Amino acid sequence: QVQLVESGGGLVQNGGSLRLSCADSSGTVSDNYHIGWFRQAPGKEREGVSCIAVSDGSTYYADSVKGRFTASRDTAKKTVYLQMNGLNPGDTAVYYCATVLGYYCPASAIAPDEYDYWGQGTQVTVSS
Repeated sequence: QVQLVESGGGLVQNGGSLRLSCADSSGTVSDNYHIGWFRQAPGKEREGVSCIAVSDGSTYYADSVKGRFTASRDTAKKTVYLQMNGLNPGDTAVYYCATVLGYYCPASAIAPDEYDYWGQGTQVTVSS
């Protein structure tokens, strides 16, 4: 059973940075998985913001975060990261990582319904 654990959320000022981590504590996720990053603000639907393929590190970013967020992976540590720069209050949300079988990220938007295993989420709050 895949188990993902997020960490790194917190409170940051407008324009600040945070790095989220998503660790595969079960050791199950291998090269034939990709990992998506999602966020959900109060009263809003869960939104896909980024994706990274475990196999080759190829990535996808939603337009709302492109140029500000960077996904990366450390296969030895079985951990993926989401570096978030230039944060603004609109980025305030609970952030989740999730994974599903599939070597590569989708070419376009990533949909929460397509992911099988989810972490518990970590809160990111950006103050104005």
